[in-house]
Amino acid sequence: MKKRFLEFSMNNIKKKYPNYDEDKLDEIAYGLEAIYLTFTKTIIIFALAFILGIFKDMLLLLIFYNIIRTTAFGMHAKKSIHCLIISSIMFIGGGLLCKYVDINIYVKLIISLISFICLIKYAPADTYKRPLINVKKRKIYKIITIITSSIYLILIILFRNDIISTYLCLGLLEATLMIHPLIYRMFQLPYNNYKNYNVSYS
Repeated sequence: MKKRFLEFSMNNIKKKYPNYDEDKLDEIAYGLEAIYLTFTKTIIIFALAFILGIFKDMLLLLIFYNIIRTTAFGMHAKKSIHCLIISSIMFIGGGLLCKYVDINIYVKLIISLISFICLIKYAPADTYKRPLINVKKRKIYKIITIITSSIYLILIILFRNDIISTYLCLGLLEATLMIHPLIYRMFQLPYNNYKNYNVSYS
């Protein structure tokens, strides 16, 4: 199904834009594949969450995770099946935790503080396919990530007895795991990929 979708899409693009070179076409193909995989993965995870009765919990966790992920970035699995398994564990498992497990506020604070320190140290984390070469942008992403995670910490303290603090805490933790060098090493992925390129300041 994925192969047919990509072939159909790329054939139409080649006909409509015959002046595109191979690099441009490869870039478009990569983007289309990412969209396809994200869409199909999302449908599966959303369906599982709905069946298990944790759709709201999964969705809120996903939102809080993605807010941090937007600037902290992080690893991407080499294979789509690995991505699906990891995502299911994170968001289905996390959604079940949010709904059925009452996590002590002190545990939440410890997890959140450790995550915050890791984000300060390791964010943003790039991938070998999308290295963050630009020095200025890396600094901006780090600053935004620190500000956002600081807001999370404040909200976790303010909503200490509310389930919203659990969503925030787990979202922060999962985003942190995705940027940690140990996780990269576990999945045999290269870390700090920008160091393999000439430094860009613009």
